[in-house]
Amino acid sequence: MPYVLQHKVSEQLFTCRLVNHYGLAYYGVKFWLEQDEAVEQFASLVEERLEQASHEWQVVEIEEREMKLCNVKLKNDPNLLVFWPHTRKPEVRKLEN
Repeated sequence: MPYVLQHKVSEQLFTCRLVNHYGLAYYGVKFWLEQDEAVEQFASLVEERLEQASHEWQVVEIEEREMKLCNVKLKNDPNLLVFWPHTRKPEVRKLEN
């Protein structure tokens, strides 16, 4: 199962530009297949990309189908954010500027 980054308070999942196994760019949930790799990389990723403290985020495991559902809900639109509450149903909100 994939490991993703989730904000501890807001439950937002970390999203960014990614490249799929076909070499196509898309906007989606950043994930790792191994927990050790996720834990090792997440602090620098959060601080570099979000300019937030890494202690505000945590590595969580979700099912692959759940992560794919989150990506579908994002519609490849970087103006959308996805949140993963305890209901295990993704919530999408428009980025506030």
